[in-house]
Amino acid sequence: MNLQELRDLTGDRVDSYLTSSLSAYPAAESLHKAMLYSLFNGGKRVRPMLVYASAQLFGPITPLTDASAAAIEAIHAYSLIHDDLPAMDDDDLRRGKPTCHIQFDEATAILAGDALQTFAFEMLATPSLQSPELQLQLVQILANASGRHGMVTGQMIDLSSVDQTINTQTLELMHQHKTGALIKACVRMGAISANCQDQDALMALDAYAQAIGLAFQVQDDILDITSDTQTLGKNQFSDEDSNKPTYPKLLGLDASKKLVIHLHEQASEKILPFGEKGKSLVELANYIIHRNH
Repeated sequence: MNLQELRDLTGDRVDSYLTSSLSAYPAAESLHKAMLYSLFNGGKRVRPMLVYASAQLFGPITPLTDASAAAIEAIHAYSLIHDDLPAMDDDDLRRGKPTCHIQFDEATAILAGDALQTFAFEMLATPSLQSPELQLQLVQILANASGRHGMVTGQMIDLSSVDQTINTQTLELMHQHKTGALIKACVRMGAISANCQDQDALMALDAYAQAIGLAFQVQDDILDITSDTQTLGKNQFSDEDSNKPTYPKLLGLDASKKLVIHLHEQASEKILPFGEKGKSLVELANYIIHRNH
């Protein structure tokens, strides 16, 4: 698949799976609306695309892959809701729209994030998938990537680094947790959902994901100062205004751009053994370093 075919497949399948799985719950109508608002607010679905691109290396797309992609997107949506809260990054704009706590209220946003987090594991654990061993592996991967061993610790390091001077090693550690852990989970979950148990292949995919995960964040840091609010869909200079550590601040803009290129080369090299089947992952790596938002 090329990138457009992958984007179309992802949009159709993951949106359909999310819609059918997130049935209305009359006792909490406002909560349901806030969850839908955050899941369907114009996201690029890059993480689900990584799930599908990885899965198709090893077999056909199955409902287990759909559940994995949907679970990843639910976790991502939850993380953005909480990141935007006044106690965190205090942002009022996300993807060109009011953030969840602005559109609704702060309490509803917190609860919508909580519900989306558990919703992810509801989808992975559903008995109808009939693959208990693989489902358990997927739950373990996502729990490790999104909790204290991954994304939550990354956010904690991020918040603790405001107004602080840190080195590049600490900055990389932060992003390996905050952004990289979930991206690594996307690629591994896609492979596991297709019943890949080849450890060499999984290690190659892990290395690819680690490189593009860091490239994704470095590119975000670059865009924060080189793009504009309308293109970004969020406030330009938000990191700089919050006095957060970024790669351009530590390395300089030119060195940061060179780092993105280097990480892209690393990622592409790891996909070479997969041949033509790895085309989607290569194109996703290209997209990550060339995107403008």
